[in-house]
Parts: sequence; structure tokens; C-alpha cells
Amino acid sequence: MSSSREIERICCHECQETVQVDGDIRTQSSRQSGKFVSDQKGLHVCLRNMLHRRTLTITNPSSQSSDEKLTLETIRNWQPTKGKRALLCGVTYNKQKYKLKGTYYDVNRMRDLLISQFKFPSSSIHILAEMDSHPRPTRRNIQEALKWLVKDNQHGDSLVFYFSGHGLRQPDFFDDELDGFDETICPLDFRTAGMIIDNEINDTIVRPLKNGVKLHAIIDACHSGTILDLPHVYSTKERCWLDNHPPSGVNKGTSGGHAISISACEDNQLAADTSAFSETGKQMEGAMTYTFRKALSDNSKVTYASLLASMHNDILAAKRKCFSLRGLFHRERLQVPLLSSSKEFDINEAFVL
Repeated sequence: MSSSREIERICCHECQETVQVDGDIRTQSSRQSGKFVSDQKGLHVCLRNMLHRRTLTITNPSSQSSDEKLTLETIRNWQPTKGKRALLCGVTYNKQKYKLKGTYYDVNRMRDLLISQFKFPSSSIHILAEMDSHPRPTRRNIQEALKWLVKDNQHGDSLVFYFSGHGLRQPDFFDDELDGFDETICPLDFRTAGMIIDNEINDTIVRPLKNGVKLHAIIDACHSGTILDLPHVYSTKERCWLDNHPPSGVNKGTSGGHAISISACEDNQLAADTSAFSETGKQMEGAMTYTFRKALSDNSKVTYASLLASMHNDILAAKRKCFSLRGLFHRERLQVPLLSSSKEFDINEAFVL
């Protein structure tokens, strides 16, 4: 939630237009040091794709293939399970220059974690991915799946939204953001269909939460700090909750439920897809996802405070061990996980999904 930003002008390779932007929005890079590789989960896109309106135009149904229509209908027919329910999205961006190699691995490890440690029924977990027979994580599919996640939610439900993929920022024209930027996640088809911005995510899965329902969003992407637009952000430095209400005064809360987001990094930081934590040095995975899973497996009585501390310490340890992995430490700014919430709560309470 740092207020300082590096400003620079970038030129789009496609349209040759330039724009003054936050210094963190830049081309994806890959660097190799020994057996370790890191990819930043950030990328440079055409200016016209960065400046999307708050409400993006819905794809014309007539332009969809029969397979796409069938997939959408399948998602719409998913039955909302009572109690525990999870949506896991892993976007690989196959055959693209900004491809990520660890997202599908991340999704499968998160699924295993939910089933083994938090007793989620396998039937209550749906995956969007480019592998196997899963529906692809296109913009329309993600939108419909998010609606399923909160459909008919009721007291006692525990909902989880997990996303591993690229994230970006774009200028905020509605006075909703303290730093002047909306955060976004990038679906598989974001270059043609558009990104999904924090305003839409908030409208779709935060505001419908009823009394007694808890939602956890776990977002492993660049610029993901306040991706749910929640009104409270926890500062580990000041050890208190900071006010993140939008200047416009628009309501970003729930309908009585509790929304919590754990993000890979602050809004002005990059997140890494790396092999630094792999025993073989070959398996790519999200640094945030790995440290999140490790914190939960190392301690049977994890609190929100100890979870954040463990994740941060593992990143620091990786920096000391592999100081040249600049995908993790872009311009020496450490990737710091961020906790935000629809209401203030004691972070020393047990972390339970």
C-alpha cells in the first residue's frame, strides 16, 4: 500500500503510442541463475487494453463457438454446494510470449490442500485451467464461475476463490482508489475480451455475501494487493488496520458476510513464478502459493498473523539463498503478501477455511 510510485513513459510495440504509467507496469521478464528461474507475473499490454471502462462490454453471444456456449452452459449448471465451496483458476497463457509455467501446478496443489487439510469435498471444488478437461479460464467463464461461487450462499458457508496468473493495474477514473489505480486479473483471452477489474470482482463475490458467510480470496498475481477492493488493509509494519475506503464513498462491503483477501504482493509490486523453492530446481510455481502452502503444512495452529509472517520470512530466506533471483526482488522491492478484509478482525485468530 505504498504511496510512492515510479512514473515513466512506455511505448506500445503494437500501436506505437506512449503513455505515462506506474513504473511497475512493464514487460514480463525471465532470468536464469544456475538452476533457478523466475518469471514476473506482470506483462506489458497495448494501451487500448489497459484503459478499459469500469463496465466492460460483454462478448456478443452470437460470436461464440458452439463449444464455448456449451462450456458456459455447463458452468451455469454447476450446483452450489452447502458448507464449503471453492473456485480455483490457473491461467497459463499457453503459446503466448508471457506464458506462465507454474500455474496449473499451483492449482492442483491448492486443490490437494483444500481437500486434505480443510476437508473440502472434491465435488465442491471447480477448476478453470488450460489443461485436461477443465473449462478454460476465459473472461466469460471466470465471470460465470464467480457467480456460481456465491450463488445462494447462506449462513455457515466457507467460500474460497484462488487465482494464479497475470495481474495488471490501470488508471481509475471513478475516484474509487486511494492510489489512483484499479487492480485487475488477466483471463486467458484478456487481450481481446478484456481484463477483470477489482470493481467487478467486488460487485460479484463480495457484496452478495450474507450474514454468517466467510469468503477467502487467495490471489497469486502481480499488483494484487487490493484486488477485492476491500475497505480495510492490514499493515504488518504498524500492526494495525488501515482505512482503504474509496474516496468516492461507494459501498465496497458485504451484505453481512465477511470477505478476506490474501494477495501475493502490494498493489505496486510484482509477484514471481519461480523454481527457487523446488527441490530439483525445475518445478515452476508461484512464490506466494508455495509459501502459503508451506506455512499451513508447517504449523497445525496457524493464525492470520503467523501465516503472513511465515510467508514473508520464506521470501526473505529465498532472497538470502538466491540473491540473483530478481523476478522475486524487482529493483530490490521484496514481494510482500498483503491481507485485506471487509471488516477489522483480530489477526491472531486461527486461520480456517
